[in-house]
Amino acid sequence: MPSSPNVQAKPAVSRPKKKPASKRRSSPWLTLFFYTVFCLLVFGMGFSYWFFLTKPGSDLRFMMADTLISTQHRHWAQYLIGNEELEKRVNRYWAQFDVYSGVKDNENLVKVDDKPHTVVKETKPAIEVEDIQGTNFKGKLLTVHDPKMLRIAVPGTAGKGEKVSSMVKRLGAKAGVNAGGFVDPEWKGNGFQPTGLVMSGGTIYYNDGSMNTPNHIVGIDKEGRMVAGKYTPKELLNMGVQEAVTFAPKFIVNGVGMIKNQADGWGIAPRTAMAQKADGTIMFVIIDGRQPAHSIGATLFDIQKIFLDHGAVTAANLDGGSSSVLVVDDKIVNKPSSEYGERYLPTAWLVFEEPEKVQIKNIWQGLDPSKIDPSKW
Repeated sequence: MPSSPNVQAKPAVSRPKKKPASKRRSSPWLTLFFYTVFCLLVFGMGFSYWFFLTKPGSDLRFMMADTLISTQHRHWAQYLIGNEELEKRVNRYWAQFDVYSGVKDNENLVKVDDKPHTVVKETKPAIEVEDIQGTNFKGKLLTVHDPKMLRIAVPGTAGKGEKVSSMVKRLGAKAGVNAGGFVDPEWKGNGFQPTGLVMSGGTIYYNDGSMNTPNHIVGIDKEGRMVAGKYTPKELLNMGVQEAVTFAPKFIVNGVGMIKNQADGWGIAPRTAMAQKADGTIMFVIIDGRQPAHSIGATLFDIQKIFLDHGAVTAANLDGGSSSVLVVDDKIVNKPSSEYGERYLPTAWLVFEEPEKVQIKNIWQGLDPSKIDPSKW
């Protein structure tokens, strides 16, 4: 049937065609996000394999664990090596320290000048300080030519430790270095309670055990010879030891290094250690650490090499970490690692021109070590 002439046909409307779903553009940020996640996953899997299953990765992992073991946060090492391995490693270190201490010193190896220290002072400066550095560390080497110029100093006030710089100034010393360890709960201790034993001027100032309890000792006897190893207080008195604190390990004996490689160097950390040459000269190494732009820290193997290169015949470790500090002429000359500044400590090695005239009060006299609160300021 023909269409009506009055009806006009409507023009066709042109509509935009929809793009196939497969050809739609995705957000560039979404693409970047998924690409980043993918790269991180691949990197994480690769790093985990290297860190846990390869020898270089495992060496780094155990070095990191050893570094934590030497701090107050020892338990953190379990996240790197597991709790069982942590306990094994700690026990192995202490067993090693006992072995090192069992190696006997040749007492005739050190020849200390019998002349008064004032004569020695005329021919050589009392002390010398030089810069030292290695791959990951920077620090100072303090040389004391007469060992009889050294005394162990303690805080001037009961109930609280004292900064080494304060001890140096208060007692009129030429130089000071941190010495023995102390009870330090959560790194917030007041620095008043030492660990083990403290001797000054031939007298026992502090002893948290009996007279027959052995301690790892670093000290100097009445002849000026350095004493390091495991001894009871009774033995130390019989040996004529004058100055002593508790710390470990002894790691150079008769000119021979006990630590055989970096892996046994007890991690990387700020450190303080003490040594003696055959002529009686005492050396202290003070290493800065935990400061990536300046100095990360050193292992005991690093310290051992420095001492051996300088002619040490005996050496032992002292308290380190945030405690490591060297004060010369009332000035701190190293860069301590503590973010809170110089720490309050119970003991320090101080150098005096006339040590026999120095009066060091025993602030622990009459106190029961078991009743001291190391966290109360």
